[in-house]
Amino acid sequence: MSIRKATFVRMDMQKLSLVVITFNEERNIRRCLESVAGLADEIVIVDSGSTDSTLQIAEEFSARIVQQKWLGYSEQKNSGNQLALHDWILSLDADEALSPDLKAEIIQIKNSGFKGVYEFPRLTNYCGTFVRHGGWYPDYKVRIFNRKNVCWQGTIHETLKGFSTTDITRLKGDCLHFSYYTIQEHIRQTEKFTDLSAQDLFAKNKNVSWIKSVFSPMARFVSGYFFKLGFLDGKAGFYIAKISAMSTRLKYKKLKSLYSK
Repeated sequence: MSIRKATFVRMDMQKLSLVVITFNEERNIRRCLESVAGLADEIVIVDSGSTDSTLQIAEEFSARIVQQKWLGYSEQKNSGNQLALHDWILSLDADEALSPDLKAEIIQIKNSGFKGVYEFPRLTNYCGTFVRHGGWYPDYKVRIFNRKNVCWQGTIHETLKGFSTTDITRLKGDCLHFSYYTIQEHIRQTEKFTDLSAQDLFAKNKNVSWIKSVFSPMARFVSGYFFKLGFLDGKAGFYIAKISAMSTRLKYKKLKSLYSK
């Protein structure tokens, strides 16, 4: 009787691969990998040429490291999914970590068997402050899935495709996201992302009117800071709303510049 029970548990248990893409993530990667200890059966790191101690830290966790040139966010993550040994994937960014509550939920689900896809709220730490307003929380993300059915798509702010809303199971625990350590980092990232956003819109032959380019940034600030209660997060809420507005303005400015060439 005990032998049959042990056999059933082994058959029911599904193995889980953690896939993380990296580039110079030494300040984040340890926290990320520590958070999945006892949960992930395998760690796959897809690195695009780190020159800091990212890979040495990953090696401490017996990660399987693959180095390749940068293919873009979606393709880099899809590549990692295909390199994994197991079909069930936990996809995290290097600056993310599972909270203890979320980890416990996932372990419980893993023991009973995965099905469909799983999403969980992402709680962002912005310059030392966890942000719960301004549209930044709960920020649900699908991050556990079967690679046979699901893949990443999009050049920026990549999303998972290949499932319907009825396939989603929503978990309660938070995924902790350590986004920006300084305001300057946020501004630099905004410069990078607005380049990509403008190029993406240009490639799709999309343009905006001068009215939208003028009023959309203001609307973005008002929405985030007032209507979505960003002011309750103090200085962090103000800077998030301000830089979000700046991001919208820059995106349209850069798009206009592409059309004028």
